[in-house]
Formats: sequence, structure tokens, C-alpha cells
Amino acid sequence: MRMSSVFNGKLIVVTGAAGFIGSNIAHSLASDGASIVACDWFGTDNRWRNLAGVLLEDIVSPENLMAWLARNLGAVEAIVHMGAISATTERDVDRIVSNNVRLSLDLWDHCRLNDIAFVYASSAATYGDGSQGFAGDDSETGLARLGPLNPYGWSKHVVDRRIAADVARAKTVPLRWAGLKFFNVYGPRESHKLDMRSVVHQIWPGVVAGEPIRLFKSHHPDYADGGQMRDFIHVDDCVHVVRRVLDAPTTGGIFNVGTGQARSFRDLAIAVFTAVGAPPQIEYVDMPERLRGRYQYFTQADTTRLVSSGLAPNFQSLEEGVTSYVDWLSRHPDQ
Repeated sequence: MRMSSVFNGKLIVVTGAAGFIGSNIAHSLASDGASIVACDWFGTDNRWRNLAGVLLEDIVSPENLMAWLARNLGAVEAIVHMGAISATTERDVDRIVSNNVRLSLDLWDHCRLNDIAFVYASSAATYGDGSQGFAGDDSETGLARLGPLNPYGWSKHVVDRRIAADVARAKTVPLRWAGLKFFNVYGPRESHKLDMRSVVHQIWPGVVAGEPIRLFKSHHPDYADGGQMRDFIHVDDCVHVVRRVLDAPTTGGIFNVGTGQARSFRDLAIAVFTAVGAPPQIEYVDMPERLRGRYQYFTQADTTRLVSSGLAPNFQSLEEGVTSYVDWLSRHPDQ
């Protein structure tokens, strides 16, 4: 799906540019002529391959980004901030604060004081166990009700609450800004995420090999084994939301980014088997003890505000998205 080429010649900084969602955003914007500044650490793995084919204006490491922005004041159209430690199992909270909170707030302040469009990644992990629902209330009081279950979700929540407080206090904000609470994203260029890859990517090799795949048993009386539910969304749909924020004359708010329809992990697995053309073979194993007290059994984005703001694309169904992704994986097995 090709949108208007309003990005032609615009200088856009993408943090986490070598990562999963960030690299897909970089590819999409660059394909429409945007000048992309990639901000990330590349390490020793193959994340650099996620940006293969993207014409880059510059590459900046995260610790040097604020200095780079100061030198290029007035030149940057937008900052798309996807960079973060995204592992829900990360326990080093100081490391999470340094990477997920500090840079996010510095970038927010830079953008609001210089009227630079700002899109940043929040997360459905901010909703915790879901007991407060998934309404997407971005008011100070609405956000205060939420209780994330892990340091990653908490770090995203800290940023959301600070930004909501700035808005409530009528501080200067950019004409275009959005925090995006991504739900369960799957799609191309996620292999580097290892244990945090989507279930589609994790089970695909076994499905192709004709092996049974394993899903967690349920330890909740209301859910069958494999019946734990998530709002699965293809990364292309997330990219389209980002583009719509950047293309809008004015936008502001924290929005849920999901399809609005929860599906079970069993549904997801069956979709992979169907896409490969193989009969489903599913086994169930106990969930590790360390996860049971912090596990979300149900997530489903309330997309009312996203849709009413004109930011929602025509979301792919689970079956459509998985079929598309499996086809891509068959051509790019290492990504």
C-alpha cells in the first residue's frame, strides 16, 4: 500500500532503526523519498541487514543523538522514536531507565520546544493484567489507574504519564505527536529479537519441517490451553499508523495500536500451519513459574480513538497477516 509522497525530501530521525518496527518504518519512509537518519546500536549480530537497501542520510548512536540534534536544529522534520529495551523479562531496571525513559523524555522535550513532529513507541504492557481494561484513556487520571507488571511496561508508563502531565498543564507541545501503545506485533525483520520474537517467527521453522509446535498450557480457569488471547497486529499496519500521524496537519494523543480483535495463540498457530499447507500439530507445555504471576491472559485494543482520529488503516485479519508474513519468511528465512 503506497500512500502520498508527502515525505519526499523530509529529514526524519528513526531511533531503533535497525530493530523490528523501526526498520520497517525506515524502509517505508525512505521508499517515499524521506531522508532517514538511523539511530541505533548495531552490535555484532545481523541487525544491520534490516536496513539493507535503505538510503541513509546519516547513522547516529543513541548516546550521541542529542548532540547531533543540537547541531542540526531546524533541519529535522520528525523524530520517530522506536528505540528501547523491549524485553519484558529484563530485570536490570537502571538499564531500562537509561534506555527507555531518559532518552524518550529528552527527545520529547526537544520536539515540544522546537515544534518537531514526535512519534514514540509505548506498549500494551502498560495495561498490566488488564483489570482496568484497554480503553486507551490518555488523561492523567486514566493513566494513573494502570499497573504494569514488569519494568519494561513501567518504563513506558513513566513516559506516557509525564507527557500526559505536560499536556494537562498546557505546556508547549508539537503540532503533531503521538504515543503508540503497540499490542502484539509480528512481521518481517524481527529475527534479531531472539526469545522476544513473535510466536509466528518462533514456530514457523518447525511447522515447515513437519514438526509439532508447543504452546503454553493455561494456568487460569477461564482460559483453555492455547486459549490465551492477544491482539495480534502485522507490522505493516503499525507503519501505516505512524505514517498517518506524520501526514496529519495536527495530531496529539496516546493511542492503542492493535486490530481491536483478540485471537488465541491456538488460532495463530493454526493460521501458520494453514499458510504453510500443513495439518495442525500442537502440543501444550507448562508455563515457567517465573512468568505465571506476571502473565497477561487477554489483551484487546480499544481502537475507538485511533479510528475517530483518522489514524487507523484497514487492518489485516490474523489469517491475512500471517499468510503474508509466512510468504515473506519463505523468501527471507534469516530475517
